[in-house]
Amino acid sequence: MKFHLLLLSFILIFKNDIFYSQINFSSNSEMIFDSLTNNKNWKTVDDVVMGGISSSEIFLNEKGNAVFKGNVSTQNNGGFSSVRNTLSTFNIKKFTCFVIRLKGDGKNYQFRVKSSKYDNHSFKYVFSTNSKWQEIVIPFENLEPTYRGRKLDIPNFSNEFLEEVGFLISNKKDEKFELEINYIKLK
Repeated sequence: MKFHLLLLSFILIFKNDIFYSQINFSSNSEMIFDSLTNNKNWKTVDDVVMGGISSSEIFLNEKGNAVFKGNVSTQNNGGFSSVRNTLSTFNIKKFTCFVIRLKGDGKNYQFRVKSSKYDNHSFKYVFSTNSKWQEIVIPFENLEPTYRGRKLDIPNFSNEFLEEVGFLISNKKDEKFELEINYIKLK
């Protein structure tokens, strides 16, 4: 009887498309952001810091997911919008990758991380989206060092410390965008 109730609960949760936030199948993962934490430490940084006119916002929708949306403009030498979340220091030595559940709009985005919030450079991974929910797996060694759009001649991201995560859109064209983020976890 217990097994049937457990199975029925799982089916109902799965049917409601929220099983990923409520069931943790693995003890070797750690959630950085999920729709249940209502994390509000996100901030936007657009090309206006360099004279551009792109604009973006981030908010939690009615489902509790973070929504990063806006308009990228290439006018005035602009062309990017980004959002960042500064975290408490995570010791990530026991993990090897990030797992992100998101729904995009068919555009390319960058996932970015920093080992220290004081670093000028970050590490990026470019991924494509579609209009459906996706789970993106990003091994640490695939995160490349970058500073102001230029690849740096230093090693890729290591599994030591993490203090910032974020997303950036910069496809060298004018475009509206919307990215819905359900969770980011370490695995």
